[in-house]
Amino acid sequence: MIARTWAGKKTAMKVGAQTALNMIKGAKPLSLGKALAARLWLSLRDAGVPVWLNTPLTDLVVEGGTVVGVRAEHEGRTVTIKARRGVVLAAGGFEHNLQMREQYIDGPQNTGWTVGATENVGEGIVAGQKAGAAVDLMDDAWWGPSVRNPDGPPFFMLAERSQPGAIVVNAKGERFVNESAPYVNVVHTMYEEEKKVPGSIPAHFIFDQNFRDRYLFLGNFPKRPLPQKYFDAGIIKQADTLAELAAELGVPADTLASTVNRFNGFARNGRDEDFGRGDSAYDRYYGDPTVKPNPTLAPLERGPFYAVEMVPGDLGTKGGLVTDEYARVLDDQGTVINGLYAAGNNSAAVMGNDYAGAGATIGPAMVFGFIAANHLADAESASAQEN
Repeated sequence: MIARTWAGKKTAMKVGAQTALNMIKGAKPLSLGKALAARLWLSLRDAGVPVWLNTPLTDLVVEGGTVVGVRAEHEGRTVTIKARRGVVLAAGGFEHNLQMREQYIDGPQNTGWTVGATENVGEGIVAGQKAGAAVDLMDDAWWGPSVRNPDGPPFFMLAERSQPGAIVVNAKGERFVNESAPYVNVVHTMYEEEKKVPGSIPAHFIFDQNFRDRYLFLGNFPKRPLPQKYFDAGIIKQADTLAELAAELGVPADTLASTVNRFNGFARNGRDEDFGRGDSAYDRYYGDPTVKPNPTLAPLERGPFYAVEMVPGDLGTKGGLVTDEYARVLDDQGTVINGLYAAGNNSAAVMGNDYAGAGATIGPAMVFGFIAANHLADAESASAQEN
């Protein structure tokens, strides 16, 4: 909201001043996910726990039906690491494994659309399956509409979809979704639309010059030109009129014009009669509070007009090993596989196909990692008392 509200300007100035101060001091503060990872690593270091990087898992060691360790590649050799209490798999999902994506997920797939860690190729899930583990939700992911980056990771579209003055259209030039809905739900709808209107993946995020002048987009400040690399790669198209933009996209000009006109009427009245955009608190959270009565709706009326290719990106896959309330991995019969636990995106998401809100991935990962560790410790304690 830097260009829209005094609160936005004040926050930007505060962040800018703090950044300048950090540069003067030579400080490199961490935030968001980096801060969390650093704190966890520091806790391990303080506890004297060795951490091996660049050590991919290759298999589980199973003896007498119990998982007793792992095999991995470390410094150019295969090593076997035995586990006295058990093994906790927390190796992420399979978002960067195209073969697994195409095997389990229906619809167009591309490992270049995910912002998940490149190391997440599903080895933990495959190892669990070899040990007899059941899997679930393998056809789903922590989806999020994204924009391809010609020379880097894709841009995850979070707030942009709620900001007024933009719509998403399919291959016919028609709206098909509440653009402001939770990102997982939007991509579910994108895949449903692809089945009805082939060619709708990628969809197109369309906005006018008013939108460009008011809001950040692709990390670029309002009113500044968008990077040429996106135009050169055909990811963004620009035209003076909607008819010319339709020609660039290969969609019927009359349909696109009708779509925009209908939406503009909703925007002026403050009520999206087709998809209910702005009806929920979630929709409005990322909207523009200066726009009344609906902070997510404004007409598209001032050229030039822009169309941005929008792909079904993700934060990671959602499917994995089936676990119980103690994070123990189960087989197809619902029986516990002794010595094997899983957490995070290595396990089937506790959220199911739904999305509860920010933290729906990292929250359960931390909780069930904690539960697994405590269950292992309690089991060890009970065994020691028996002996």
